[in-house]
Amino acid sequence: MPKNPSENVLSIEGSGRVVTRYDRRIGTILAEEGRLGDTDIERVMELQRSQGLRFGEAARRLGLITEDDVRCAVAKQYDLPHLLPGNESISNELVVAYEPFHPCAEQLRTLRTQLLMRWSKIGVEHRVLAVASPGVREGRSYLAANLAVVFSQLGERTLLIDADLRAPRQHRIFNIPDRIGLAAVLSGRADHGAVAPIREFGTLSVLPAGAPPPNPQELLSSPALGGFLQEMKTEFDVILFDTPPARFYADAQNVAFRAGSAVMLARKDHTRVADTTDVMRQLSDTGVRVVGTVINAF
Repeated sequence: MPKNPSENVLSIEGSGRVVTRYDRRIGTILAEEGRLGDTDIERVMELQRSQGLRFGEAARRLGLITEDDVRCAVAKQYDLPHLLPGNESISNELVVAYEPFHPCAEQLRTLRTQLLMRWSKIGVEHRVLAVASPGVREGRSYLAANLAVVFSQLGERTLLIDADLRAPRQHRIFNIPDRIGLAAVLSGRADHGAVAPIREFGTLSVLPAGAPPPNPQELLSSPALGGFLQEMKTEFDVILFDTPPARFYADAQNVAFRAGSAVMLARKDHTRVADTTDVMRQLSDTGVRVVGTVINAF
């Protein structure tokens, strides 16, 4: 083991060099994942020296790895939780996990930064946010899921609650059971044990909606939601709510009222400006702070 813990030592078993847990070089990561062998690494290093290339670029030029391999290795190098392409356990809607360097992922990280800055500016102690939009097929579940992942990638203890008790989707996106969820919690048939940790993202947990109840609006209007939220605030740094269409149901207003703040989502060439304006006014009239508007261009 090197005397200096920060020293990087490229190591392949059987090569006579020593592996240490402090090594974060791309070559080591690719070797540990079985992408490269001893001979491959020697070829890559020779091309590196002769043409002044980065290790990943040299390996790609030699046809030893793909661009996806490089991206995944870089993400692992910087401890960025991510998923390998082809993973069937979690939906590919999580662009920030499957393609952390995609332009959409960068825009989501920008939104995360803007939210953190606004929360800090107004001195918010508990960061709770409802993701709302007027109608259907506007991308609320997509935005809520990806936003939850980018907060967890920052190391924030993040809870995503699927409060769409009418047409829930988060259990499908994260591939978790939905037999017990928010509906059971609010009706007193379950407790916080219904919250499911998402091991792929470390600090992220998801509470699915659960079985569709006959009275979603009554459940979301009950004091039980406020009580549960207070309990969760002691365990999580960021809490996000997915909601049903605000123009069709009052559910979103009830959830946003409990959250205290909301981000408004509109889809380009789909959502009417008048509908967005009406929902924002309705939320503001109930005391909800609308912290911003997001345009979904896809």
